[in-house]
Amino acid sequence: MKTVLVIPDGVADEPQPDLDGRTPLQAAHTPNMDRVAQLGQVGRTNNVPLSLPSGSDVGTMSLFGYSPLEFHTGRAPLEASAQGIELQDGDWAVRCNLVTVQAGIMRSFTAGQIPSDAAAELLQLLQHELCGDQHWKFHPGVSYRNLLIYRSRGADAPFGSDLRTTPPHDITDQAVAEFLPTGTGSAELLQLMHASQQLFADSEVNRQRLSAGQSPATGIWLWGEGRRPALPSFLDRYGARGAVITAVDLLRGIGRLIGWEVIEVAGATGYLDTDYAAKGRAAVAAISRSDLDFLTVHVEATDEASHEGDVAEKIRAVEQIDREIVGPLLEHLQQLDNYRLLVCPDHPTFLRTRTHSHGDCPFAFCGTGVAVDTLQEYNEVTANQSDLCFPSGWDLMGHVLSGACEES
Repeated sequence: MKTVLVIPDGVADEPQPDLDGRTPLQAAHTPNMDRVAQLGQVGRTNNVPLSLPSGSDVGTMSLFGYSPLEFHTGRAPLEASAQGIELQDGDWAVRCNLVTVQAGIMRSFTAGQIPSDAAAELLQLLQHELCGDQHWKFHPGVSYRNLLIYRSRGADAPFGSDLRTTPPHDITDQAVAEFLPTGTGSAELLQLMHASQQLFADSEVNRQRLSAGQSPATGIWLWGEGRRPALPSFLDRYGARGAVITAVDLLRGIGRLIGWEVIEVAGATGYLDTDYAAKGRAAVAAISRSDLDFLTVHVEATDEASHEGDVAEKIRAVEQIDREIVGPLLEHLQQLDNYRLLVCPDHPTFLRTRTHSHGDCPFAFCGTGVAVDTLQEYNEVTANQSDLCFPSGWDLMGHVLSGACEES
């Protein structure tokens, strides 16, 4: 059995006034996703428990078949795994965004999509000036997505269970003062955040960005803290050898922690300019391999469009995913004796709020032995008409990989 999961990140949304009350999924031209619906089942799944913050760390863990209530320890440790950073007992990872905060307002949680080389230069400045202590180490990632690692070296970690931080993408165009870290360990994080503002103000990187009319990185924003999770391998849990295609460290990290191969694709950016066609070609090539049973293809662009409040770009991203990824995969898989194809986002991301939300995600699922329902389109409205619902999203994977979905 060859199984593919396509994740259009954050695609689930609300009806839009500018779209005559339709959601972006309804408004987009998605013949291939609709074909998946026609060949199989449409349903809905709730991937993010209300007790946890909505984000791809929680949502994708559920989609991969792992209860975040049992296994989730924080977002940053997953990204550390993606970078090959091994956390020991007592170590912590903290997500470190480069951001633009002006007049106390979060203007950009990406510092204007700052390039990776400029970001690395700023992190090197932070390490040199602020972190002579052996416990702290900044690690550059991709663009604004970076990490701060605390190495315990046998000492007690400064963080407590009451530490609370806020993702910067949740507070775009809002005053940041009420969203700063609180709880045990927050003083250390706040000290680094404030010190970064002073260092960045005089940096050569920001002088060049300002002269080019680009958003400066005014400081760092620390969040998503956590310790090393203990995830059983996907092969042991589900009996399938897996891989993931993604441009986002978070997905790479979860993949590596559950024993998946990470397939890199040139031109995959994790943004609206990603090379959809290259991802589609790589996906078809990967699932054709004899040593691979399960493949996840993750696309961040739909989520980024929502964060920017851009309905036109969200529709364009959905249509690109449909044409360049779902279409080629469906065509290839249908030539096989045994296959299954699932299309499902990790969480809703509303254009109205520009941030992640809790709530149901629509899925479409087809393949060998899959019962066919009467629903003909893949979107939130048809999913709400279905009786097929997974209140605990981590149960969906068992449904997909087992015989539970087979016709009687």
